Amino acid sequence: MSSSTKKIGALSVAEYFIDRANKEKKPITNKKLQKLLYYAQVWSLVLNEEKLFSERIEAWVHGPAIPIVYRKFREFEFNPIKLDTSSSSFSFSKKQSDLLDSIWSVYGKHEAQYLEALSHSELPWQEARKELSPSEPSNKIISMTTAKKFYAGKLKSKTS
Repeated sequence: MSSSTKKIGALSVAEYFIDRANKEKKPITNKKLQKLLYYAQVWSLVLNEEKLFSERIEAWVHGPAIPIVYRKFREFEFNPIKLDTSSSSFSFSKKQSDLLDSIWSVYGKHEAQYLEALSHSELPWQEARKELSPSEPSNKIISMTTAKKFYAGKLKSKTS
């Protein structure tokens, strides 16, 4: 991580997405939040050449998940997360803020089910779960090396 970039945690990024959802009056579930965090991390690797946060991302049955964030909001189950973010202040760098705004614009408009299906159709999640049955719980880590190559390839194919 470059010295000019602030180190942030997955919970801070989660709170940012919950704040955006609250401001736009769009409900956000834990499942949707997990996918937004995943896409924020992988696109940060591709576009900014660095991880956005250090927490590992696991290949769970319903797609990529960050255990610490899941546990924080698990009480909401499949219901929208209710969290007062009105007093939240975020200390992201401009590069991080721009990335998060882009992730919200591209992925935030989709429902959790769509984002789950999307992540399931992509190599990083598939590779991490290759020897598991579809409903088998797992804490296998999604390779960020695989993810970076995969999404960089997607970006390259869109721009060529």
